[in-house]
Amino acid sequence: MNREHKLWIGFALVMLLSFGVLGYYGYEIYQESPPVPVKIVTTGGEVVFTGEEIKDGQNIWQSMGGQEVGSVWGHGAYVAPDWTADWLHREALFILNLYAGNDQSTTYDALNPEQQAALKVRLQKELRTNTYDPVSGTITISGERVQAVEHLSMYYKGLFTDDPGFDKLRSDYAIPKNSIRDEARMHKMNAFFFWATWATVTERPGSTISYTHNWPADELVGNKPTSDLLAWSGVSIILLILCIGIMVFYHVKSGADENVPPPAEDPLLKQGITPSMRLVRKYFWIVSLLMVLQMLLGIVTAHYGVEGDGLYGIPLDRILPYAVSRTWHTQLAIFWIATAWLATGLYIAPAVSGKDPKYQKFGVNFLFIALLIIVLGSMTGQWLGVMQKLNLIDNFWFGHQGYEYVDLGRFWQIFLLVGLFVWLALMVRPLIPVLKAKTPEKNLIVMFLVSCTAIATFYAAGLMWGRQTNLAIAEYWRWWVVHLWVEGFFEVFATVVIAFLFVRLGLLKTKTATLSVLLATIIFMSGGIIGTFHHLYFTGTPTMVMALGATFSALEVVPLTLIGYEAWHNYKLSKTAKWLEDYKWPIYFMIAVAFWNFLGAGIFGFIINPPIALYYVQGLNTTPLHGHTALFGVYGMLGIGLMLFVLRSLYRDVKWNEKLLKISFWSLNIGLLGMALLSLLPIGIWQAVESIEHGMWYARSSELMQHPTMIVLKWLRSIGDIIFGIGIVTTCWFVFQLTFKNKKQ
Repeated sequence: MNREHKLWIGFALVMLLSFGVLGYYGYEIYQESPPVPVKIVTTGGEVVFTGEEIKDGQNIWQSMGGQEVGSVWGHGAYVAPDWTADWLHREALFILNLYAGNDQSTTYDALNPEQQAALKVRLQKELRTNTYDPVSGTITISGERVQAVEHLSMYYKGLFTDDPGFDKLRSDYAIPKNSIRDEARMHKMNAFFFWATWATVTERPGSTISYTHNWPADELVGNKPTSDLLAWSGVSIILLILCIGIMVFYHVKSGADENVPPPAEDPLLKQGITPSMRLVRKYFWIVSLLMVLQMLLGIVTAHYGVEGDGLYGIPLDRILPYAVSRTWHTQLAIFWIATAWLATGLYIAPAVSGKDPKYQKFGVNFLFIALLIIVLGSMTGQWLGVMQKLNLIDNFWFGHQGYEYVDLGRFWQIFLLVGLFVWLALMVRPLIPVLKAKTPEKNLIVMFLVSCTAIATFYAAGLMWGRQTNLAIAEYWRWWVVHLWVEGFFEVFATVVIAFLFVRLGLLKTKTATLSVLLATIIFMSGGIIGTFHHLYFTGTPTMVMALGATFSALEVVPLTLIGYEAWHNYKLSKTAKWLEDYKWPIYFMIAVAFWNFLGAGIFGFIINPPIALYYVQGLNTTPLHGHTALFGVYGMLGIGLMLFVLRSLYRDVKWNEKLLKISFWSLNIGLLGMALLSLLPIGIWQAVESIEHGMWYARSSELMQHPTMIVLKWLRSIGDIIFGIGIVTTCWFVFQLTFKNKKQ
């Protein structure tokens, strides 16, 4: 059995076993998720909330932006609080003051430490005891807790409607007046907030930990790290060190890289360009415009952190509230990056066979129009949803689903899924003759098609939750899309495409490229698939999910430790022949991908990976630190690099504007680094210290986030943002200048 055959078997086993584990514990999540009761009642039997009100409240929260307005269980946006941490701490203080007033006729803060300790024990017994009756489907709460619910319901009603007393706080949280416009809706959203908070402190049956594994940290209610959390954090770090050692040993043992003499001239000059290949230019026009729009929305979104009710005095929140600007900003990132990658696939598939199948040109045009409709239609629906112009059912189908990165309504999700399968068909049809011919590139092409099939298929995970699915279950499937689809199979696709491009340039042998792709995919997927669970530590899942997530997500970092070698290797390749200077900037963007893979995905990713770290920093600015440097640094840079590879092939005899590309490359990288190091990292570290000392509620509070020094750190981000913005504009300028000046090419 040759090495290639063994790697194919290894790939199949990794996929089968990993998805088996992912599926089995997905079933466990269904069984052990925090129960949504039929009703919540007082000890006297009076109904406080019904199960339907909780479910409708979840939909109302989603309609106003959901995870784009603060967060729940740590997942979401970062300007407003985490509503579960906020409700929990406020509820605890209210009940403690109630106890102190009834017992001592004073406030909790006025008591001595011994008296406070006694009341905390009483409070924890009250809040942590699980009173859910699975037979009747009811949760019973005490009179004191009912008073707390009534108090907090009035508080959140004032915040989300138009109470003038909350004007300053609304501005701090970037929440417009009348985000919720009637009392019935507000009552239902309070029901959802109460239930989501109940799950953070109520102990699982037969256990001493809450449904969310004692998250968020709050000393008053007894939410603190568990022994399991500490133990599996240790395991993940030990495993990381061990596997890095094994990886380095394997790399040294495998010897030096194969040196392939480069061809005398560019092999792509001999390659024909089919009519459908020329059509991908307009995809890159849209990519460029979406990049600029996403950047502008990012500026608006970041500014809401210092001026929550407008833009330099302009009341922008009345027509473009924070929830909409952030939704569009994050969604457009996925759209333009995916479009760049899909366009690269549309170029490569017919390039292999050298001709278009029947109707290929029509299919490329059809897909282009479909993608435009999806982008514009979903953005319009999200605005209508957040502005409360849709009912709950219409909002689910056409508006804002409220889940970060998959905010688009269900109709648009289905439309996009159909579009991905159209794209898959356009990939497969030109390659069928090549597969039948059994060329040396066959196995590399098979891997290419496997990744394309996975991209089309796994987006369907976004259809696995319904309008009123339990939040814990919806989060399980959401991370299938965000982690497996975006971070997983797009990564495989990118690995294959880069290898294929180097093969086509004559810089790698086909067999070497195939073996490298298979090995890289096996290593990445070994940690990446089950590593999905590291997003689910505190979302109402069983303890084993945390154990598996901690263990396998550590493996995702292992291959990134050798990423500097990959960057150096690509740099050397770019210097092996004079004609390769034409590919300088595409290759430089690949080198940038390697750098950001190490820093953004590796270092900044791992600092929030171990359970003990994430327990204190989930939902703090350490998350957007990782998100920006990994999403744009890795996938965005790669999207631009692939786009430049295709444009270099399309415009073979055209002299590029090297000065413009130089400005673009360095502005994007320096700007992104400035954004991370000057603002996101110091803010995240400060929040983490406060979270450890005081609790998550304080780390996300207006008091901390509007501190004068914190405001200075937020403004410092503008330095990196401006430099980064120059890079975005010059990239767009380059694409349009190149394509419009050379229309006949």
